[in-house]
Amino acid sequence: MRAPVTLSLACSGALLCACSSSPLIAYSADTPPLVMANAREAGIDDGRARFREIYCAVLDAHGRELPDYRSCDEALTRVGTEPVPTSRPVGLEPSSRGFIAVFVGGIGYECVHAWLEPAGTVERHLAQNGYGLRSVRVDGLSSSTNNARQIRDALLAMPEAAGAARLVLVGYSKGAPDILEAIVTYPEIRDRVAAVVSASGTIAGSPLANDAEQYQAAMFRHFPDATCTEGDGGGVESLRTSVRRSWLAANPLPTDLPFYSLVTFPDPARISAVLKSSYRKLSHIDGRNDGQMIFYDQVIPGSTLMGYVNADHWAIALPIARSHEHIGSWFATENAYPREALAEAIMRFVEEDLSGKAK
Repeated sequence: MRAPVTLSLACSGALLCACSSSPLIAYSADTPPLVMANAREAGIDDGRARFREIYCAVLDAHGRELPDYRSCDEALTRVGTEPVPTSRPVGLEPSSRGFIAVFVGGIGYECVHAWLEPAGTVERHLAQNGYGLRSVRVDGLSSSTNNARQIRDALLAMPEAAGAARLVLVGYSKGAPDILEAIVTYPEIRDRVAAVVSASGTIAGSPLANDAEQYQAAMFRHFPDATCTEGDGGGVESLRTSVRRSWLAANPLPTDLPFYSLVTFPDPARISAVLKSSYRKLSHIDGRNDGQMIFYDQVIPGSTLMGYVNADHWAIALPIARSHEHIGSWFATENAYPREALAEAIMRFVEEDLSGKAK
């Protein structure tokens, strides 16, 4: 295990080594008015029952053939009282719409992508079920404003298919606010987008970023084969709670585009060793966190809540333990998660939901 990798993992595990003893959310009157409300009162459509049915059907049908199998009860977290199941059958035939998932990674993802050596199993599995997968490369260390422009350029460069829009934008971690800024700032891309999904997205920011500095994020540049640049230097600032909440207050999302939220809400035993320090730090605010994000800060306003995933912030999207066994055994100790089955369930849920809205 190379020293730069060990150092970078240790730092990024605590969200850029933020270690100040000051409050994670300091006193300030410079904030939009905020309230704590349950999902329904906040205009969130609770789709957890149907998403659970779809995800369970996917896992039961072929989950054991895929890596890192878990039972449905282990894959999802029950939070409060879920809606009553619909009991409708779940079709597992190949997609008739041919939706394409367009993935945007989080802070540092551009830097670590080559090191992660993703095997392409998610792409192959989605293709077997009639879906496509593309990735948009954005600056790993730049601001959401900068990356929004890159998303806009990438989408407009994609061939435009005839008929209804087929692109489902999936933002992981900081990739989610990058996408939201693109949707608001560049309305010319909206007619190409069928839906937006936040997967463990830093929608309202992370308190861990409030006392972090950009130079700490630059540790990602020390990963083997990293080719990312310093960018515009605004990556960490874009994750701060004051920045994200102020942006949401000033930028209403378009009402004619459907938004979906998938939240990571792990059992504390599912937090990897490398994320335990940041988990404990966030727990001074709320123990219901994934090691980087508090659960309620991951939900897009006015979106459909798909479910709560029993995985930490890394496990939902970063296959560290698969390609780096020793690092997995020492640091990313709870990294195993059935991502292929989860990706299929996300796309099937969105396709079914959009079909119902179109009727």
